[in-house]
Amino acid sequence: MDRTEFVARELGKLANAENATAMAAYMKTDMPFFGVKRPDRDPIFKEMMLRYPVATRREYEAAVKELWAQPHREEKYFAIGLARKASDYITPPSLPLYRKLVVEGAWWDFVDEVATNLVGRLLFDNRSKIAPVMERWIDDPNMWLRRTALLAHLKHKGSTDESTLFDHCLRRAHEPEFFIRKAIGWALREYAKTSPDIVADFVMANRAAWSGLTFREATKHLDV
Repeated sequence: MDRTEFVARELGKLANAENATAMAAYMKTDMPFFGVKRPDRDPIFKEMMLRYPVATRREYEAAVKELWAQPHREEKYFAIGLARKASDYITPPSLPLYRKLVVEGAWWDFVDEVATNLVGRLLFDNRSKIAPVMERWIDDPNMWLRRTALLAHLKHKGSTDESTLFDHCLRRAHEPEFFIRKAIGWALREYAKTSPDIVADFVMANRAAWSGLTFREATKHLDV
């Protein structure tokens, strides 16, 4: 039995049609679910990682792609989970793989995990190599790549490239797209936990640029 067969078998044992319907409705997707919620998926994921360890970059990419190609959403969650857990391979050569997950995933539950924990970590660890790619993504025709370029800043705290974050936010501030407006606010709100005064000054200095959604998100914990 290979990795994907194991995952499908174990998730299938816990399949719940009522949960599956509710989960698909919540995610606004036609993609099928087994109906297995996170607490019940976690032990299966841990067992999968123990039974089928990844030993090389080639295995890493193949395993992620194979799980990603499966029909159920939970199986794709396992693909992203494996990509994150096998952290030795979160290096620049993996960026095309992460781009594939973003473009094909094209919804917040997939994209946000990839953006913050895979692309964001790549940017943090390899800024000189990855920053030029984010400069392209922030203006990419694909909205989910633009969102990824914004959310990639999220977990950088005191090491945030402040000027680039602010530039990216302003470059996308004109967009009417909900997921972009939300991402700008989220990125600023997160950085405000590290530098509240700087973010407050930036947000207020550019008040006319922000949508109401962006402004509310960005200033949620600021005294402005």
